Amino acid sequence: MKYLAFALLFSTSLMAASPEVVQYMNELSKTAKAENSSFSGFDAARGKEIFTSTHTGKQGKPMACSSCHTTNLANAGKNSLTGKVIDPLSPRANPQRLTSTKEVTKWLKRNFMDVYAREGSAQEKGDVLTYIMKN
Repeated sequence: MKYLAFALLFSTSLMAASPEVVQYMNELSKTAKAENSSFSGFDAARGKEIFTSTHTGKQGKPMACSSCHTTNLANAGKNSLTGKVIDPLSPRANPQRLTSTKEVTKWLKRNFMDVYAREGSAQEKGDVLTYIMKN
């Protein structure tokens, strides 16, 4: 029953993503399970923590994902280094978000490197995507 509830919640949140990105999330889930046998699914709360927590980024300065994207994903953000405006991250506010696996993987890799100075794990990426989809 617990698994069914998770599956329903997970599939409902994935409605904000294209079928291509849903497939990517399924691949991330398999990878996360292979990396950690106790993995039981992606969690928006963990994703929010990853997204909002501050770390010493690759520039050596304190940074969080929300430094550029803001804490309200329906709002436009601004690149903290270049000043370039960033369209809203929420797929509900910006239907162009989470439509291309190529774009999703590119920006996840780049942004994890900027904030964490490393590439994110499959679980971290899935948690962040789940958080974004719920906002």
